[in-house]
Amino acid sequence: MSKQMRILIVRPDRIGDVVLSTPLAREIKRTYPQSFIAVLLREYTQDIYLNNPNVDKIILIDDLEDNSIKSFFKKAGEIKSYKFTHSLTLLPTERLNYLLFFSGIPYRVGVGHKFYQFITFTRYVDRKKYIPLRHEADYCMDLARKIGVQSNNLDTEIFLADVEKQKVLHVRTEFLRWKKFLIGIHSTSGSSSPNWKADEYRNLILKLNERKDVSLVVTDNKIPDELNHINNVSYPNINKSLRESFINFAALDLLISASTGPMHIAAALKVKTLSMFCPLTACSPKLWGPLGNESKIIMPSENYCSTVCPGDPKKCTFSSEGGINFDLMFNETLKLFNL
Repeated sequence: MSKQMRILIVRPDRIGDVVLSTPLAREIKRTYPQSFIAVLLREYTQDIYLNNPNVDKIILIDDLEDNSIKSFFKKAGEIKSYKFTHSLTLLPTERLNYLLFFSGIPYRVGVGHKFYQFITFTRYVDRKKYIPLRHEADYCMDLARKIGVQSNNLDTEIFLADVEKQKVLHVRTEFLRWKKFLIGIHSTSGSSSPNWKADEYRNLILKLNERKDVSLVVTDNKIPDELNHINNVSYPNINKSLRESFINFAALDLLISASTGPMHIAAALKVKTLSMFCPLTACSPKLWGPLGNESKIIMPSENYCSTVCPGDPKKCTFSSEGGINFDLMFNETLKLFNL
C-alpha cells in the first residue's frame, strides 16, 4: 500500500491571494482522493477555508509574528506532528522556507530559486518573469502540477454551510426591499490597486439609486465619510467578521469594485462582478481577474496610461479624459441586467 500523501498549502497572505489558492485544494483532492490536505494561513483569512470539503485541517501562523526562536521551533514542532509529505509555498519567504525545513517535510516546493531554497533542498517552480502573462491562480497551480496534478480548472470557491445559505435568503429579502436587483458597492481597496476616489462611488450610488428596480448596499467594513448616510442605502458589513460578510456578499446580484479581495470573495461565491482594472502588468486582469463567476472588466482607454496615469497604480484614480467615470460604470451595470 502506498504511503498517504499529506500536503500543506502555505498562503499566509491577503484575502484575494488566499481566495486564489482555493483551486489547489480541490484539484489536489481530485487527483489524490485519499490525501490529507492542510492550509497554513493567518487567522484573519481562515474563514475563506472554513467548511471547505477539500481541506482537512487549518493551521494558523499568527503566533510566529513575535519573531522569537522559541515560537519558531514551537510552530515547527506543531507542523511536524502532522507528518506532512509535501508542502507548497505559494509566496515563499526565507522564514517560511526554514520553518518548513525544520518541520521535517521531505518534499517542499516554492516559487523561484533563492539561495535559502537551494541550501535546504527545496524544489521550485519558475514564473519566468511573467512571460507569457498568466493568472496568479495558474502560477499557484504550477506547484500542484509539480506533484502530479494535471488540471487547468482555476475556478475559486468558498463553501457556505446550510445554515449560512438560509441566512443568505433572509438577508437578500431584507435588503432587496421588494425590488428586483441587489447591487453591492465596495469602495475601498487597501491601496492594493488603482481605485476611484470616494466621491466617484457616491456619484454612481446616487445615479443607481434613481432606479426603481435596484436596491443598493455598501459592503465596506469601514465606510468613507462621503458614502455614509445615503438615503435608501444599507451598510451590512460594518463590525462584521469576514465569515459574516460572506453571507452579505452571497446575497448580491452584482458587486461593483476595483480589483480587491471582496471582488475575489464575490467570484468565489458565484456572484456577478463589475470591476475596474489597470492594464499595467502588475495590475492586469490577466493576472488578477475574478475566476469562476460571470464577470465584466472595465479598463481605461488604450492611451490613458501613457498620457494621464501618474505611473504609480496606487495613486491612479481612473480620473481625467480616457479614464473610468461613474456614467460608464452605470451603463455597464444596466447592460449586465439587460436594462
